[in-house]
Amino acid sequence: MLYDIQHYSYVMRPIPRIIIAGTHSGCGKTTLASGLMAALAARGLAVQPFKVGPDFIDPTHHSAICGRTSRNLDPFMMGEAGVRETVVRASAGADIAVVEGAMGLYDGLEGSDTASTAHVAKVLDAPVLLVVDAGGASRSVHAMALGYAGFDPDVRVAGVIFNRVGSPRHRAMIAATESVPACGWVPRRKDLTVGSRHLGLEMAAETGVLGGFGAVVEETCDLPGIIDLARSAPPLPVPPEDPDRPEARVRLGVANDAAFCFYYADNLDRLVRAGAEIVFFSPMTDRLPEVDALYLGGGYPELHAEALAASRCREDVRQAADDGMPVFAECGGLIYLAERLTTTDGDYPMAGVLPASAVMTDRLQALGYVEARVVGTTPVLAQGSAFRGQEYHYSRLDCAPDARFALELARGRGIDGGRDGLVAQNAVGQYTHAYFTAGFAEGLVQAAAAYRRA
Repeated sequence: MLYDIQHYSYVMRPIPRIIIAGTHSGCGKTTLASGLMAALAARGLAVQPFKVGPDFIDPTHHSAICGRTSRNLDPFMMGEAGVRETVVRASAGADIAVVEGAMGLYDGLEGSDTASTAHVAKVLDAPVLLVVDAGGASRSVHAMALGYAGFDPDVRVAGVIFNRVGSPRHRAMIAATESVPACGWVPRRKDLTVGSRHLGLEMAAETGVLGGFGAVVEETCDLPGIIDLARSAPPLPVPPEDPDRPEARVRLGVANDAAFCFYYADNLDRLVRAGAEIVFFSPMTDRLPEVDALYLGGGYPELHAEALAASRCREDVRQAADDGMPVFAECGGLIYLAERLTTTDGDYPMAGVLPASAVMTDRLQALGYVEARVVGTTPVLAQGSAFRGQEYHYSRLDCAPDARFALELARGRGIDGGRDGLVAQNAVGQYTHAYFTAGFAEGLVQAAAAYRRA
């Protein structure tokens, strides 16, 4: 345990929960976690999904399968208390919480435990199911399972799922020796795979394959045993109740379509709690709605550059920014606010709010966590404030010589060697996907309210 429960005066709530971890990336944990969610939901259980780390794509599959919004759990961005609070709040009304891990069980920040799946397991005091790729091995898989189970005594590896089992004979060879209790024997299935692109798997709206793996999990895994393991997790402390949701003070436009689809659910919740009415719209197909501020998240503008360029919405956004409307944009949203976007297919005009041009490249430009401090003057971000987030992009930005930046990064690359947050009028565009603090959300809502009054 990483905290002493007597320091809390909270009520305790039983929340059945299980973490699906892997020995390494590519062992099948995303497929099996999604399949487990689908199998549990098919049994009539309300399943609350979570994803360890800052990933935007896997949660879309979880949400589609479970009918409940998947949440990210990242101790680096959220803090340990933030991880527990998100799990408790989001799991209200659920029968079971299923957490998909990231990378290998013990892979954390710069070779440490920080922000690893193991770290989250300890924060939540949750049992772990370890997915082991059995392809090309038999008895050796037990050495692997025992090594993972014994590596950190504070992590409870309660069971193992052997994935990509080749045949009944292969299973019998593995079953001849027992190490960690086996909760599943999943055969190799080449027909149930999800395509990928430069930022990861295809989004849930593009494929429903992972949900179809529920029948495989139902047939090959011990669902009653897994449910019992989840119920063995001790209660978690319930944070104080939120005050009544405030009446909406502003209308906040949030881009939401195939081009802009990367948002942390906690960020949107914090904006609502700060007094924002969220108005979703598509910059590809809609005109700009009547709003007091804009939030343009990340996504795939490069795949929809022609539609974005043809839409009159980009002219609406430029006019609104020229008028002084607060605009906050991240990664894909940053590209959209640039003057132009160059891809392998052509050169496209964008909204023209920020003095820069975006270029898609064939190699990764930045990947990792970010620590940012606001050093520039902008009504959207409070000067001197700090926040954390992550960056992951293949594009680069060529900025005007007199470009102004609002962010200084203690960790991360940003737009230009540790500078991020390109500023023009009351618009800020950054490569950093920020995890909002309450103050961050309040600042954006206050900026929108000031614009509304003006």
